[in-house]
Order: sequence, then C-alpha cells, then structure tokens
Amino acid sequence: MIDRYTRPEMAKLWSPENKFQKWLEVELNATDAWVKLGHVPEEAAKLMRENAKFTVERIDEIEQSTHHDVVAFTRCVAESLGDESKYLHFGLTSTDVVDTALSAILVEATDMLGHDLEDLTQTLRDQAIRYKDVPMMGRTHGVHAEPITLGLKFALWYADMGRNMKRLAQAREMIAVGKLSGAVGTYANIDPFVEQYVCKKMGLAPAPISTQVLQRDRHAQYVSTLAVIGGTLEKIATEVRALQKTEMREVEEPFSKGQKGSSAMPHKRNPVKSEQICGLSRLLRGYALTSLEDIALWHERDISHSSAERVILADATTLLDYMIHQMIYILGNLHVYPENMMRSMSMSHGLVEAQRVLLRLVEKGMLREDAYDMVQRMAMESWANSRPYREILWEDPKVRELMTEAELDSCFELKTHLTHVDTIFRRLGLLEAY
Repeated sequence: MIDRYTRPEMAKLWSPENKFQKWLEVELNATDAWVKLGHVPEEAAKLMRENAKFTVERIDEIEQSTHHDVVAFTRCVAESLGDESKYLHFGLTSTDVVDTALSAILVEATDMLGHDLEDLTQTLRDQAIRYKDVPMMGRTHGVHAEPITLGLKFALWYADMGRNMKRLAQAREMIAVGKLSGAVGTYANIDPFVEQYVCKKMGLAPAPISTQVLQRDRHAQYVSTLAVIGGTLEKIATEVRALQKTEMREVEEPFSKGQKGSSAMPHKRNPVKSEQICGLSRLLRGYALTSLEDIALWHERDISHSSAERVILADATTLLDYMIHQMIYILGNLHVYPENMMRSMSMSHGLVEAQRVLLRLVEKGMLREDAYDMVQRMAMESWANSRPYREILWEDPKVRELMTEAELDSCFELKTHLTHVDTIFRRLGLLEAY
C-alpha cells in the first residue's frame, strides 16, 4: 500500500523484515520440535537459535538466481550457520512456513484492527449520548420523512460497529490456524507433533486437515469481513457527505487550520476525508472478490493465489486500519449545526406530520383509505403552494368536524416523534450514563 494510506504501526507489521522474522520463528520452532522427537541434536538447535540471521538485501540477492523466495530465505539463513544448517527446513515444504507465518501476521493485524474498532465504537457511543435529544429530519429516498435525532444516527452506527466487532472476532478465529503437514498434507516427511508444537508457539491452532496450503476459504472470509467493515465506514461517510451539502449543512467534517478545499475556489470546505473513505472502501470490496477467486486451486495446490495475496492481505488490513482512524477523527471532531437541522425541518411546511393526521382521523371514525386520500390531497396542495400544511388542514370542513384545533395542534408536536428515543438507547446499553 502507498504511504499515503499507511499508518506506521501497520507498515511495520507487513514489512519484509517482519515477514522473514516470522518465517524464522516457524523454522526454529520446528527444529525445537524435532529435538523433542529425537531427530535433531539439542546442541544443533541451540546453535541455530543463537546464530540464525538474515538480511532482506541478501535474500533479495539470492532470489535473483533462485526465483524462489523461500529457498532464497533458507540459503541466506544457512549462511549464518555452520554444520547445523542441515537441520534448517527439515521435513518442511515452503508453504508450511509461509502459510503459518502469514496466519501469525494476520492475527496481529486483526488484533490491531480490533483495537481500532473499539476506539471507533467508543467515539460513536460518546456522540450518540451527546446528541441523543438533538432533533433533525429523517429522510427516506433523500426526501423528508419524519423527525429523528442526530443521536439516533450515531446509535445506529454504534450498533453496526458492534456487529462488525463480532464479525472480526469470527474472522480472527478462522484465520488463526497453521499447517506443517508437508507437500500434500499427508505428514509423509514430518510428524504431526511438529505442527502442533509450532502452532502452539505461534499462538495458532493446527488446521485439522490441509493440502500443501491452508484452504483459502479462510482467507476469503477474512477479507470479506474487512470489506463489510469498510462498507459500514462508507455508509457513515456517505451520510456525512450528504448532510454537509451547502443546501443543508447540518453536519460538517472537521476543516483544520490551513487546510485548502480547492486550488481554484478559496471558499471550498469539501468533505474530502469522508470521500476518501468511500473511495477506499471500493478497493476493499475488490480485494474481497479477489479473495473469493483464490479459493479454487488445482488439486493439492497451485500458486495462482499467492501473487494476489501478496497484495490484497497487506493492503486490505492496512487500508482498513487507515480508514478507521480517519473515521474516528471525523466523527470525534464533527461540526454539528442544530439550527440548520431545525431550518431543514421547516422546509417541508409541516408535511412530515401527515401520518399523524391520518391516524388521528382514523381514530375519529374515518375509513383509512378515505383519510389517506384527503390527507394526501391537502399535502400536495401545501407542497405545490408552499403553504403551511396545518393551515390548509384547518381550512377543511371535514377536519374541523372531526377534531378540535387543539387536537390538530397535537399532531404537529415534535416531541411526540422522540417519545421512544430513550427506549432505543436502553436496548443498546447507551443510557448507563444517565
């Protein structure tokens, strides 16, 4: 991933140095296991622990001739050893090392993402409580529907993120496996104990069965989970963008001192971070598709998945890490304009209370279909002539016949829409601070 979308912590995790270090851990742990089985002298394993080294530069140099990264790695490490080098990579096939090390890295990346999500969830929780009672217009199809509160938007996203945290935990469990079962998964040249020992040391579970590789449905589930989380971030970012439009400006992502919105138009304050999240989520979905296509390999293994995974796994975790941190910044520093929310609600002349008027007329004895047609007719008149909806309703003899002016007024009380906000917050565990 390019530096622009990479945080240093995740970059270090996916660095060549860390990858080869994980490979070395697998190799040395496997040697220790062979010692316990009596196949490798203890002194040889001790010398390997003390002296085994590598440099990325030397591995790259050797790979220029071997055209095989694991062979280049083992030969580089062997150069730092003596006669004990003969026990390096003993009984292993390349993917025993690569897949097991990759799983260990993915687990670390997942734990990092888990901490990110915890921080984002806390931000959503704080903002939900802060804006619980701040009314704004709810919209369906982009059109005024009925009032909600800004806190309810944050509460919804809080609930979304709770599900995402569960998904990530499931994906972690699916990917936290290793395999050291040999060339086709039969343990022909390696004892299953070696696999159990190495996996335990690496914080992994042994795969119950494998071919030469771990099966790629695991990785597909993992990357798809990251894409779902990215989709949630995109959903939130899209809402920020929509609410920041000049005609509404109900919320606005932070605009720092010295920031520029346009090279041509000095007045611009664009939701660039939210737009960035939306764009990057498209990449995540593309990576998910690639991971699904990596599931089907020829027979016991080919390497059609390998080249794709060198890109998508590092990139997907790196991008999501970056996106979550961007979202924490956006939502934690969001500019909120309650006065603009009230102005927006007034723009539809009270039409959003049509359902309440409809229900009141039904309660007064009208057939629902008749009440619906009457309420809709007057709503269309209000919209066409930009007249207050309540005023048009009260001019109608049938309305005055069925309800008092006070009863009609009660249909236009904002607080009625917010009656059960606390109920929703209690369901989500968001009222503990009250």
